Amino acid sequence: MFALPHSIITIILSALFVLMSLIQLFYYLRFYNKTITREAPRKGRKRSTPVSVIICARNEAENLETFLPSVLEQEYKNFEVVVVNDCSDDNSEEVLNNLLKKYSNLRVTTIHKDSSLRHSKKMALFIGIKAARHELLLLTDADCQPVSSYWIESVTHRFSDKSDFVLGYGGYLRKPGLLNKYIRFDTMFIAMQYIGMARAGLPYMGVGRNLAYKKSLFFENKGFGSHLNLQSGDDDLFVNTLAKGPNCSVVTGVESFTRSVPAGSWSMFMKQKTRHFSTSSYYRQSTKFLLGLEPLSRVLFYSLFVLLMIYSPAWQLTLILFGIVSVVKAVITTQAQKSLKEEDLLLFSPLFDIVSPFINALFLLKARRSRYRYYEWK
Repeated sequence: MFALPHSIITIILSALFVLMSLIQLFYYLRFYNKTITREAPRKGRKRSTPVSVIICARNEAENLETFLPSVLEQEYKNFEVVVVNDCSDDNSEEVLNNLLKKYSNLRVTTIHKDSSLRHSKKMALFIGIKAARHELLLLTDADCQPVSSYWIESVTHRFSDKSDFVLGYGGYLRKPGLLNKYIRFDTMFIAMQYIGMARAGLPYMGVGRNLAYKKSLFFENKGFGSHLNLQSGDDDLFVNTLAKGPNCSVVTGVESFTRSVPAGSWSMFMKQKTRHFSTSSYYRQSTKFLLGLEPLSRVLFYSLFVLLMIYSPAWQLTLILFGIVSVVKAVITTQAQKSLKEEDLLLFSPLFDIVSPFINALFLLKARRSRYRYYEWK
C-alpha cells in the first residue's frame, strides 16, 4: 500500500494551515471588523417621522408588565405601540387593559384561538403590520427591553429614501452562570456576522428583537408569502429574501440596543437554536457558503495547529502564524465586545470560539431532522 512520505504530509498540512489562517483573517478583517463603530448619541435629536412599534405576545403577561412601559415611554414625538395578543391563556389581557388606561399610544389586537387557523408568529405579525398606522415599522419582542429611552430615535434615524431595512443589535440580559455567557457570546458573534456582512454590502439576516423596515415593502412583496409554510423566518428569511446592499442600513449605537430575557436552561436554548437553524437551508447560496466556510476554517485552523505543533519540524513558524492570527482575532473581538457592551465575555471568548462550531453543528443536525408545529412560535 502506497504511503506518502512524512515530509510531504507535513507540507500538505502546513499549506492547509496557511490557507485556513488566511480565511480566518479574511472574515475578521473584511466583515467582523465592521462591527466596531462609534455612533454619536441621539439624545436631544428628536425626529417627527411617525413610527409603529409592533410586539407579538403569547402568554407574556409578566414580561409585558415589566418591559412594555419602557417601550411606551420612549422619547419620541410620534409613535404608536401595537401589541398583538396571540391566543394567550394567562392574564395578558388584564395586564394590557391596565396599560391601555395609562398609555394613549398603546393599541392592542387580540387573536382568539381557532382550530381552523394556523396560529404562527408570522400570522400574528402580519395582523400587527396590517393594523399599524405608519409606514416605518420597528419590531421587538415582549421579553425585550430597550436599553435607552432613545431607542426608537436611534434606530429610525438610519432610514433614508434608499433604506428599506434597519438592522439593530438585540442582546441578552446579563445573568450568572456559564450558560448565560455562552448565549451572549453566541448572540454577539452572530451580530458580528450579520452586521459586518451588511456593512460590507451583503446583508443576509436580522433579528426580530430589534429590526425595522417599511410597511410598503412588506405588502409590495406579499409579506411572508414565500416562506409562510415555515415556523421561523419572520426576521432572517424576510431580510435574506429582500435586503440588498443599498437598501439595508445598520445601527450599532448603544442607545439602539435591546436586551432580552435569555433561556434559563440548556434545553430551552437548544430548542431556540434548533428553530433558528431550521431556516438556514433557505438562505441564498452565497450566504450559505460564507456562513459555512467560516466555522469549517476555524475548526481546521485549530486542529491543524495542534497537529503541526506535534509533528512538524518547523513548529516555530506554525506558532508564529497561529500567534498572528490569534492576536488579530482577539483585538477585533475585544473591540466588538466593547462596541456591543459585552466586555465581561473577554476571558471566555477563546474557549467559546473553539467549541461553538461543534455545538452549532449539533443544532443544525437536529434542525434538519425536526418538525415544528405552527403554534410553537417562540
